[in-house]
Amino acid sequence: MAGHSPIVPLAGANKGGLQEDPLSQRHCGLCRRYLLITHLIASLKTGWRERALFPILVFLLTAFTPSPLEATRLVSYYFRGETRLGAWTKEGIIDLNRSYREMLKEKGVPRAEERANVLVPPQMLEFLQGDRDSMAAAMEAIAWVQSQRAESKRRGLSEVAGLTGLGVWFDLKEVTLKAAIPKPPHLLAVALNYRSHSDEIKIDLPKFPNVFTNEGKVIGPGEPIEIPEAVGETDYEGELAVVIGTKARNVARASAYDYVAGYMTFNDVTARDLQFRVSQYTLGKSPDTFSAMGPFLVLKDEVPNPHNLRLTTRLGTEIVQDSSTSHMIFTVPDLIAEISRVMTLEPGTVIATGTPSGVGFARKPPRFLKPGETILFAKTDRSGHTPRD
Repeated sequence: MAGHSPIVPLAGANKGGLQEDPLSQRHCGLCRRYLLITHLIASLKTGWRERALFPILVFLLTAFTPSPLEATRLVSYYFRGETRLGAWTKEGIIDLNRSYREMLKEKGVPRAEERANVLVPPQMLEFLQGDRDSMAAAMEAIAWVQSQRAESKRRGLSEVAGLTGLGVWFDLKEVTLKAAIPKPPHLLAVALNYRSHSDEIKIDLPKFPNVFTNEGKVIGPGEPIEIPEAVGETDYEGELAVVIGTKARNVARASAYDYVAGYMTFNDVTARDLQFRVSQYTLGKSPDTFSAMGPFLVLKDEVPNPHNLRLTTRLGTEIVQDSSTSHMIFTVPDLIAEISRVMTLEPGTVIATGTPSGVGFARKPPRFLKPGETILFAKTDRSGHTPRD
C-alpha cells in the first residue's frame, strides 16, 4: 500500500509477515471468526514545506473459518482515481457494489446494475445509509464471490481471473486503503473518558460526557498528517471509535447497540498549544489531517463487547499507552443515549470514545511528536490480552 514509510511488522513476526494471535472463538454471522482490530504507525518526515507525519497501518490479520472471503471488515479502497466500498480479506479486496451486481445478473434479475447501485452503493457513507437491507445484501455478495472462487477452483481454473476482469476482485497490492469513513456527517469525540487520563492531568472525573467536534480533514493510512507552522505541541491519542449505522435520535441506553454499524481505531492527533490557550477544544483538535482513522470498519457482530478490548499505543518501540476499554467512564451505550438526546446521529457518524493515560503532554518532561521518528502504533483486540512480543 502507498506510504512514505515502510510498514513495520511487530517484533516476533515472521519475516515478510505480521504477527497474528489466536483469540477466543464465537459463532456470528457467516462463520466462526477471530478478531483483531488494528490502528496505525506514523512517521514524521522532514524536507516538506509543512512538517508531516505519515501514518502507515499495520495489519494484524483476521483469521476466518472456513473461508477468508467471509469478511466483515469493510473498507474504502482507492484504485485508478476512484474510491469505492470494499470488503477486506487476507487475499484481496471484494468490490461489494460490483459483486452484488454480478450476482443479480447471474440470477436473471432485471436492471441489475440499477438495483445494485441503490442497495449496495459504491461508496461507504451511502452504503451505511441503506441500513440493515444494504448490510444483508453485502453479505450475500461476499457469499457469492466465495461460491464463484470455489467453483473456479473445482474446475482447475484461476480462482479470481473472472472476478478480476469484472472489477469485483483486487489484489491487496493493487489498491490503497483510505479512511474507512472518508467524510463522516459528524465526527464527535469524548474528552476525559478514562479515569486514568483524568487522574494524570489532575482533573475531577466528569459527571457528564465531555463531547466536542473534530472539524478538520479526515485521513487514513499512508496519508500525511501535516502539522501547520502555527502548531508547536503535537500529541497523540489512541482511541476506539464507534460508527453509527442507523439514524439515531432519543435512543434508550438499552437499545443503543442496535444503532451501531461497527468499530474502528482512531488517532485523535491534538495541537496541545492551541487546545489549552482557550476553554474550547475545537481548534486544537481540528487542524486538517489531525483525525486519522484506520481503514477497517469492523462490523459489530465481530465485537460482542466493545468494553473488553485492549488498547495499546507505541512511540517507536516504547509502549506509551496500555489500557482496556473496560476502564471507560461513559460506555458506548451511555454516549449514544446521551448524545442522541440533543442531536440526530446520522449513519456514518463517528464517535471517538476517548483516550487512556499516557499522552505526551502529561509526561515528565512532556513528550511531543518530533520530526524523523516513528510515532504511533495502537491496536485493540477482543481477547482483553496484550500479546507479548
